[in-house]
Amino acid sequence: MTLLTGARERWVRTGEVELCVAEMGDPGRPTVVLVHGYPDSKEVWSEVAGRLAGRFHVVAYDVRGHGRSTAPRPLRGGFTLEKLTGDFLAVVDAVSPDAPVHLVGHDWGSVQAWEFTTVERTKGRIASFTSMSGPSLDHFGHWIARRVKRPTPRRVGQLLGQGARSWYVYLLHTPVLPELAWRGPLGTRWPRVLERVEKVPRDGYPTASLPSDAARGAWLYRDNVRPRLRAPRPDAHAHAPVRVITPLEDRFLSERLHDELEQWVPQLTRRTVQAGHWIPRTRPDQLASWIDEFVTSVEGGRSPVVASGEHAERFGGQLVLVTGAGSGIGRAATLAFAEAGARVVAVDRNAEAAARTAEQSRLLSAPEAWAETVDVSDEQAMEKLAEKVTTEYGVVDVLVNNAGIGLSGSFFDTTPEDWRKVLDVNLWGVIHGCRLFGRRMAERGQGGHIVNVASAAAYLPSRALPAYSTSKAAVLMLSECLRAELAGQGIGVTAVCPGFVNTAITSTAHFAGVDAGEEKRLQKRAARLYGLRNYPPEKVARAILRAVTRDEAVVPVTPEARGARWLSRWAPGALRGIARLKPPV
Repeated sequence: MTLLTGARERWVRTGEVELCVAEMGDPGRPTVVLVHGYPDSKEVWSEVAGRLAGRFHVVAYDVRGHGRSTAPRPLRGGFTLEKLTGDFLAVVDAVSPDAPVHLVGHDWGSVQAWEFTTVERTKGRIASFTSMSGPSLDHFGHWIARRVKRPTPRRVGQLLGQGARSWYVYLLHTPVLPELAWRGPLGTRWPRVLERVEKVPRDGYPTASLPSDAARGAWLYRDNVRPRLRAPRPDAHAHAPVRVITPLEDRFLSERLHDELEQWVPQLTRRTVQAGHWIPRTRPDQLASWIDEFVTSVEGGRSPVVASGEHAERFGGQLVLVTGAGSGIGRAATLAFAEAGARVVAVDRNAEAAARTAEQSRLLSAPEAWAETVDVSDEQAMEKLAEKVTTEYGVVDVLVNNAGIGLSGSFFDTTPEDWRKVLDVNLWGVIHGCRLFGRRMAERGQGGHIVNVASAAAYLPSRALPAYSTSKAAVLMLSECLRAELAGQGIGVTAVCPGFVNTAITSTAHFAGVDAGEEKRLQKRAARLYGLRNYPPEKVARAILRAVTRDEAVVPVTPEARGARWLSRWAPGALRGIARLKPPV
């Protein structure tokens, strides 16, 4: 059985084995070679390969002893990195004899590919290398040696942490037991383990060859791990650009393994993804996008775009949509995501303001930025926007529901029309965004994150803000409910409660129960007070990016927001007393 639909298969002989090689796409285009890990076969790449085949010549092969490739005889000594390198060269000579290939490896495929990318015999045959969930054994050996020779509490902790994660390596070195387990109950139950623990969908993967693949593949570890860790090569420098993709929820490998990688890789870029180990199955859209961008930049003779800032690894290449992006927090958040290398969609009811934000995003590090005009309270307009964004740009990875309006005035001065306006934008705008874009995230099944910008007013009662506070309290509770519902699908939900931030919302807020002249005076006074507080929206934007990275549930931003949050939980009576005071505006 093959999951690589439409692939052309051929056989390549290398020494004593024959390798099954699958090809997709136009052979005249740049060649991308996908190398699988343990205990997989080339079928692990089916989702990624299908997404790349329209733009590249995609090649995946079964490593010796796996899938439909034959196994060496005897198995002992038949899986050394030297022999695996010979296999790789035989494959690329067959599929791309006249041009170097772009190499992609996962797990043990990445371990092998590090060898390919750092040995002299492959120089000139590799144009780029994308690594995920598999370190160079040489780099790993040096990493261990440095921590053993110069132990510090932090380094000892790193050693012990990775040692605990590597429990399976010790088991695979035991004689006979791994073979019996894989050909017995473990081989049968492995698909359910992947589905339950790693959230890998049951879509025909893994294939029926798994028990024999895993049993024979144990020799990958036995033939290589101990010899290389004891005597790592001192010259393991990469001779091609490298991109390292790190799943932040990997149960088997610490992200600290790549801390000193720059000394081995002159041209290095990094990406992180909020996912577990088997990202070729759980995050194929994101991987295909990153591989496409990296290969295209190398083929074009350009250095890969390296976004700046602490969040660049996390958001580079992701699609982020922000509502209310024409000014204030929305504009600052859009620019912050753009600076981190995200593709951004700036949405605002003011077309000119949205266009300015998109233009400035392009001047930063955003690979792409678009402006869209919509009133978030308009359900049909939001449905059209969601359809357009999904069709033209893709499924949104991060949604920031930020659009909102201000309303001040006593409860009895607030008219039904006032209530409808504030709830339509502040609450229904968030509901529309979560429903339309969140549903597409859930249907894609590859994770994502929703940020709903609420307010400290959500838990800070005020005699002057009954409608506004009610709308924001509803957004906070909606976020908490949605977070619980979507947790099992890898979609995080965050409610951000900024506090007093110097934005234009004060100068445009509606004041109920007063005439136009008085409203103008109150708007100016509110803007002046917020200006004196002068908490910039850029700090809120940084909090939003940090919240997505850490998957935080509720984020009070300003000191007064954090203080009010504490009081709401531990001294609610004090907040009720404060609520009775007459506000300064």
